[in-house]
Amino acid sequence: MGRAWFDSSTAAATIFRRADAIVRIGGEPLSKVAFEGAPETVHRTDVSQPALYTCAIASLHALQERGVCTNICSAAGLSLGEYTALHIAGAFSFEDGLQLVAERGRQMQAAAQASKGGMVALIGADEAQAQAVCDAAAQGEVLVCANFNAPGQIVLSGHASACDRALEAAATVGCRATKLQVAGAFHSPLMAPAAEAMAAVLDRVPLQPLKVPVWSNVTARPHDPANAALLRTLLVDQIVRPVQWSQSMAALSAGLPSGETRPSLHELAPGSVLKGLMRRIDRTCEVTTHDKPEIADATKV
Repeated sequence: MGRAWFDSSTAAATIFRRADAIVRIGGEPLSKVAFEGAPETVHRTDVSQPALYTCAIASLHALQERGVCTNICSAAGLSLGEYTALHIAGAFSFEDGLQLVAERGRQMQAAAQASKGGMVALIGADEAQAQAVCDAAAQGEVLVCANFNAPGQIVLSGHASACDRALEAAATVGCRATKLQVAGAFHSPLMAPAAEAMAAVLDRVPLQPLKVPVWSNVTARPHDPANAALLRTLLVDQIVRPVQWSQSMAALSAGLPSGETRPSLHELAPGSVLKGLMRRIDRTCEVTTHDKPEIADATKV
């Protein structure tokens, strides 16, 4: 996760070293765990959240070092990625953002361990079908729509036993279901203890006015650029409420100019999941992914 950027860019390596001065995992620097850690360690949300944030910002600094992504006009991020987008927009420093996401990861990991939850991806379901699965499988437990990733891809979240029942209930509404390898029931009421803890943490971090629009996972609209109190509230709500990614990106795409003036969309490291989702949301939007440096070298904007 990010090792290729670290090895190829002084700017990226500097970001990782700044992160290492703040976050250590089991006594090891964050970069060592991100580059060399066992999958079961890296996939823990208290590890993956600061690692993903750091990797994304490191890749951005490397891209800008090469003249790519130097004129950003809007930013968005799915779940944790919203913190990356907010840093890019100037809401907080890299270090403040890293401390926020590290604490967010710790609190969500603790809530996950306490609640024994899970998540299930529904493929081919619309919102009504997803809600029907929740209604059928909850049986008195928590099971809610947690991520609206793209048309035909909705993720449910709740108690582990309810998720198991959802795997069977999905077939009754004509869609496929896959259990996700996640630490807990993210973006569900089972994360309420984490949300409460993060409210106190966010109150201690100064937030600056946003320099570019950043799309809210909760509202599927841009944040009010100068309303720090509302931004804090929405970041707390984001932990327990569904991620409106499909709706956000459809609205963002609809607002972009057409033709030669249409801005390029770029997905920061690691991975290319968001590019795949965008194909299902709006095929007219081309997304360049920057999982590896060699991909970045092919596109100068």
